[in-house]
Amino acid sequence: MHRLTSMSCQFHYIIYLFIAVPRDQRLPVWRSASTHFCTDDRSYYITTPIFYVNASPHLGHLYSAVIADCLHRYRLLQGFNSKFSTGTDEHGLKIQQAAEAAGKDPLTFCTDVSERFKHLFSSCNIAYTDYIRTTEQRHRRAVEHFWSVLWNKGLIYKGGYEGWYSTQDESFLMPSQVADAVDSSGKDIKVSLESGHKVEWMKEENYMFRLSAFRSQLLDWLRGNPRAIQPERFYQAVLQWLQEDLPDLSVSRQRSRLHWGIPVPGDAEQTIYVWLDALVNYLTVAGYPDKHDHWWNMAHHIVGKDILKFHAIYWPSFLLAAGLSLPKTIYVHSHWTVGGKKMSKSLGNVVDPLERSQIFTSDGMRYFLLRQGVPDSDCDYTDEKVIKLLNAELTDSLGGLLNRCTAPALNPAQVYPSFCLQSFPCERGGRAVSEDYHMLDAVKNLPAIVQQHYESMHIYKALEAITACVRQTNGFVQRHTPWKLDRRHTQDQRWLDTIIHVSLECLRIYGTLLQPIVPEISNKLLSRLGVQPGERSLVALNFLPRYQGMHCPFEGRALGLDSGVLFSRMERQNIDKRKPTKKTAKIK
Repeated sequence: MHRLTSMSCQFHYIIYLFIAVPRDQRLPVWRSASTHFCTDDRSYYITTPIFYVNASPHLGHLYSAVIADCLHRYRLLQGFNSKFSTGTDEHGLKIQQAAEAAGKDPLTFCTDVSERFKHLFSSCNIAYTDYIRTTEQRHRRAVEHFWSVLWNKGLIYKGGYEGWYSTQDESFLMPSQVADAVDSSGKDIKVSLESGHKVEWMKEENYMFRLSAFRSQLLDWLRGNPRAIQPERFYQAVLQWLQEDLPDLSVSRQRSRLHWGIPVPGDAEQTIYVWLDALVNYLTVAGYPDKHDHWWNMAHHIVGKDILKFHAIYWPSFLLAAGLSLPKTIYVHSHWTVGGKKMSKSLGNVVDPLERSQIFTSDGMRYFLLRQGVPDSDCDYTDEKVIKLLNAELTDSLGGLLNRCTAPALNPAQVYPSFCLQSFPCERGGRAVSEDYHMLDAVKNLPAIVQQHYESMHIYKALEAITACVRQTNGFVQRHTPWKLDRRHTQDQRWLDTIIHVSLECLRIYGTLLQPIVPEISNKLLSRLGVQPGERSLVALNFLPRYQGMHCPFEGRALGLDSGVLFSRMERQNIDKRKPTKKTAKIK
């Protein structure tokens, strides 16, 4: 489980930006920016949930991080000043119990697991700019201040709570959210309808938040901002929840039951509820309580569907109570199953994302998750699906196209060859056929289509569009069989050069647009084409300028060094050999 006026610019320059990842893992990223890029509407703040450290990272954690990383990198390509936050949620009863079971003090236990998340993210090129831990002093200061604001406004009061509570979910539940069940020993128990986890009846004196006072404001917010929660089905789900009255929410636990957390300011006998503590992390990273306005006004959240209620009802209510602006967008994604079944330790089907990223490469796993992940519905993982997809789209289609167009047999001079307008004229009549013009239109429109899908978090649709264009370009080369042309004839040589030029231009567009998805593969592709780091932003795309009678900066330029195949073919038997046994895979 995890937690959590566009300014017209005539002049651009390139900033060489080191994204803040661990120092030994830093990667240089090029960002095109306006001379006025610090204006508010050229800023972007994207967050993942902070991940609960009661267990090691799983595939769903990586999926959240990869989505956020992709959107962050895309904003950088657009010239935005982007902040990307992730981290770990380290307070709560589950952590307290897990640390005790491991025989460790809670902070040591949290640090050990948090480092596993950091290692996974650096291994998978997650280029976060801020990694927040809720045990940090800066976060405690933010939470205490936030609590005091709500208390001083009379929105938190001392009261009593009696009802169902799920320790596993760290969640309070209404009677309608609970069902009868039988545990493994045959004992009758109560469970959460949503998660299936066991719940217990709890009665204690604590602090309550006046959640009931914010139902109408939440409805006004959502009705006035129909794209505040995406995709649409989750927006509708929240509206449905809000058709019922909201009970006030318990926002503390007795310290005698929960000592691993932030004490309530002014009351050492109570601990702040873990979800209130955790949600404030987004403000902590933005600079709360001192200098948060700039970033907080540009906040976008990535969350899993299991924590939608906390982010779409509790969190906006807390923010409204504190007089703060609400997130621009809450992007919601669904879960991953394995072979059609929910991941479970008891079933032995839990996918270790670090192990798989080492087998399939970090870019391979990123590509699979973003290509197959559909936010609206649960997605299924199998190794066979990964192998089939990567071989078909990265090795054969994209890699095969690059190999064809840069092979010495077709391109002995190893240059970006010239484009001949007589062979491929704007008005038909040369050697190009109607399908070729359709391909040019598709590639020309591709950046706008990709942007549209990124804006709605339908990254898989952006990849579908790119893949379709790659297929068209392969069809273009296959259709005209340049290897059969006679180089001794001037017209054939010009047509051959034009075929290669057009294909390389298509590859340049694909490589540029794929940078947020597969940064290493894109770098390898663009470097092979001789595209310099400062020529890889979206403003530098300008597809096939020679076709429009304009200068092409790449024409005649030497290709980059051949560093081998773009993406190595995956073979099932080789994958099985590389998988560690259960004994060696176990995290100690």
